[in-house]
Amino acid sequence: MTQQDIARMTGVSQATVSIVLNERDDAAVRIAPETRERVLAAIRRTGYVADPIARRLAAQRNRFLGVFTYEPVFPAGLGDFYHPFLVGIEECAERIGCDLLLFTSAPVVDGRRRIFDRDNRLRLADGCILLGRWLDPEELARLIAEGQPFVSVGRRDDAGGPVPYVGADYPAATAAQVRRVAELGHRRVAYVGEGAGAESHADRLRGFTGAVAEAGITGVHVRIAGSSPGQVLDQLEEQGCTAIFVEEFADGALLAEEAGRRSLRVPDDLSFVALGDPTRPAATDLDFTGFRIPRREMGWQAVEVLSTILDGGEPEQRLLPCAPVPGATLAAARA
Repeated sequence: MTQQDIARMTGVSQATVSIVLNERDDAAVRIAPETRERVLAAIRRTGYVADPIARRLAAQRNRFLGVFTYEPVFPAGLGDFYHPFLVGIEECAERIGCDLLLFTSAPVVDGRRRIFDRDNRLRLADGCILLGRWLDPEELARLIAEGQPFVSVGRRDDAGGPVPYVGADYPAATAAQVRRVAELGHRRVAYVGEGAGAESHADRLRGFTGAVAEAGITGVHVRIAGSSPGQVLDQLEEQGCTAIFVEEFADGALLAEEAGRRSLRVPDDLSFVALGDPTRPAATDLDFTGFRIPRREMGWQAVEVLSTILDGGEPEQRLLPCAPVPGATLAAARA
């Protein structure tokens, strides 16, 4: 059954059938109500379904949105972290009537997936959502230069131009936690983590450094890479730190466990603040103080921004607030 068949059955032109199918009803293409109903009745009677590919080609849109991940999102260790992002992406895509295409065949170069190799498969979709803690700046710059519609989940530095993104406001969330710690009387605090590389890490450290200066307290930065929890805790004790801000939740769990071995009580002797949700498994019964990343909302709004771009709107950069978590690992400093 085709549109021509429907047109012959109802005594109208194929163009009229197309207008009815696409629900157009304006001054330039006005269809008499009785004619519209006759066409719709024939469609119902015959069970005609418009060819989705043909309709999409006519609109110059596939209504496919791509999802490209620089890191695997389904292993058990990372699944819980990425799941809310994917839920938000799926829910918003469903709301706007788009299908999702997950790109999984990208080649791995130097241990990381790459968008550009022999070809750019992202062009199969109208636009793409990019997921990952670190995105390749050179690939972002090329996407911008080639006019490929995309949106990053997570704030990104400029890459040959502004990068459209929906990210978490890590500086504000981290600064709020520093202010809270200072109000509880802690005078020497530490940031444990790299504080560089991924923008999310740099943003946390920037929020920590600025808030420490404003509060008039002492802050130290301890990198954990290549060090055991015992070595890191040795440094923190030498510095006289009483509150520890951990970039990665799992590192906080390891440090708290090491503190327990040394008969240090959490939070009475040593307080901890986790700057976000776990990105890898963390075996702990502690209810960490800190904040939650708005992961589902970031995924949802990334699709909103991408849809706006595809409709001819301007790219956006959005930062969403993080929700504070009171937890049970922060207490007033001991006199």
